[in-house]
Amino acid sequence: MGSKRALVLSTPGQAGQATMVADRLGARAAGVFARAVMHVPIETAREAREEARRLDADCAIAIGGGSTVGLGKAIALESGLPVLAVPTTYAGSEMTPIYGITDAGLKKTGRDPRVLPRTVIYDPELSVALPVGLSVTSGMNAIAHAAEGLYAEDSNPIMDLMAEEGIRALAQALPLVRRQPRDLAGRSDALYGAWLCGTVLGNVGMALHHKLCHTLGGSFNLPHAEVHTVVLPQAIAFNAAAAPQAMQRIERALGVQRRQAPRRECSTSRKPTVRRWHCARSACRRATSTAAEIAVGNPYWNPRPIGPAHRAEIRELLQRSFEGIRPY
Repeated sequence: MGSKRALVLSTPGQAGQATMVADRLGARAAGVFARAVMHVPIETAREAREEARRLDADCAIAIGGGSTVGLGKAIALESGLPVLAVPTTYAGSEMTPIYGITDAGLKKTGRDPRVLPRTVIYDPELSVALPVGLSVTSGMNAIAHAAEGLYAEDSNPIMDLMAEEGIRALAQALPLVRRQPRDLAGRSDALYGAWLCGTVLGNVGMALHHKLCHTLGGSFNLPHAEVHTVVLPQAIAFNAAAAPQAMQRIERALGVQRRQAPRRECSTSRKPTVRRWHCARSACRRATSTAAEIAVGNPYWNPRPIGPAHRAEIRELLQRSFEGIRPY
């Protein structure tokens, strides 16, 4: 990359890995910023940008998952600093020019070629420490990228092939990761699937599922991967009739029969509910109404209409996610 002063980024929980990277870099390490958090609050982005300027860093190394890679993108968006990503989860953010920044409780996303990492290093040994539960939800997050890519407004045959292969790879890898968390073959296949799914997300548009997840994460500070996991089966079922060819590809990748894709996604995650986020039922009903209002107020394109007139349908979808009601 031609860089000489790297700012190493991580979450507080992965500060040890960031320090390990900085130690290996020696004089090429400008410093460590281990304060990445979910959904990239604008305050954290500004703090990291100022730290990069203060240390005269000429690149950022993001080691971790979507939160850390997202912080690297926020730095690159303003400064143009190149990012080297070392993913330790299956989020796939490292393969996209998509960024997201949360400001005043609203998560805003965009696309800019400046934020796409210049280099990505995949090492399955670095993902072995990822807890099994988070490994599965992270993998479901990746599957969501490919599933929506199959019915994106600007989908194309090449991305369709990559999406189907990515879903297949993750659907086979995640049960192995669950049974044998330290098995490098399963971890490698999961990273392979995440790379494919992330590439799809980076090349085509997003739809209802991602809009809901961005809303729930940015406005309610809910965990990104887990939100993807519980919403995905509901969103796929919502769009199934409007995107029959995409459903056929998803079913083929999962190895299931017609209309069984949402059920298989539920069984793959084994946690199809948001109840464990411990919000009171009345508060959650108010929250689902608020989230539905935000989502339909500025919707992404979707194969089935999701404008303001469909707020009640979207609120019901979110309520089923809370209750853990299987879509079929």
